[in-house]
Amino acid sequence: MTPSGYILEQSEERKTLLTNLHSIIIGIDHSIVPGVESMMSKEMILYKERGIMKYGLAAVKNYMSLHCMPIYMNPELHAKYAKLLPAAKFQKGCINFSSYGEVPPDTISALITDCSGISIADMLENRKRK
Repeated sequence: MTPSGYILEQSEERKTLLTNLHSIIIGIDHSIVPGVESMMSKEMILYKERGIMKYGLAAVKNYMSLHCMPIYMNPELHAKYAKLLPAAKFQKGCINFSSYGEVPPDTISALITDCSGISIADMLENRKRK
């Protein structure tokens, strides 16, 4: 399945939001390649940098999630966006939301812009060398 196919399977309200978020991610972070895969027993769009997950976009029963490895590995970035997106529910590397109001496109664009300069693949390679 393609990312477009995944999005087309969602409800009308979710299609618009997921399409917008998908466009933001692929439009800003050119280091990633999107595809649909299973993660945590759920199918989702995974955005991989050199084969390593950097972002994930999922639609589950009661909410949607933006998985964002750069905020998981960067407490300052996590804290910054937890303040900027107070209506969304933040976990360690995941932002859960159910509507547009919780994830304004301009704020998500800024988040992805900040994250695009962080190479998850390089960070993991550097950890292996130590």
